[in-house]
Amino acid sequence: MRNDVQTVYVDADSCPVKEEIDHLCKEYNKKLVFVASYAHAINPSLGTLTVTVDSRTEEADLYIVNHCRCGDIVVTQDHGLAALLLPKGVNVISPRGKHFLEGDMNELLFARHLGKIQRRAGMKTKGPKKFTTEDILKFCEQFEKNLSK
Repeated sequence: MRNDVQTVYVDADSCPVKEEIDHLCKEYNKKLVFVASYAHAINPSLGTLTVTVDSRTEEADLYIVNHCRCGDIVVTQDHGLAALLLPKGVNVISPRGKHFLEGDMNELLFARHLGKIQRRAGMKTKGPKKFTTEDILKFCEQFEKNLSK
């Protein structure tokens, strides 16, 4: 673990818990960075650092991979991004409160790959379940555990 301030990075393009993250980071005095493409509006009233990147595919992911370090926390729904961050010692959590673990990544990435193949073949695949209040509460509980370490 490094000696300087732990930073929380948020893959913010489609993150449904930005306000909760902002509130908890302020409560725990953590540095917070929202990373989003210029095509997505981020609420400026949150008062945190917002990094705007190009809207090309994976630009936000590349920024996060290049700037986060061991011990930082990243909030993302992207399994590919999580797979790149975990070997760096980054704590990765989804907006639903799921901690990503290195041992789970092969299965998650394979399932993502199969879904992509099915969609390219014209088949319909299930999307994520509707985001609920319970998801928010689970996220806040898990995120707060990470912040308090």
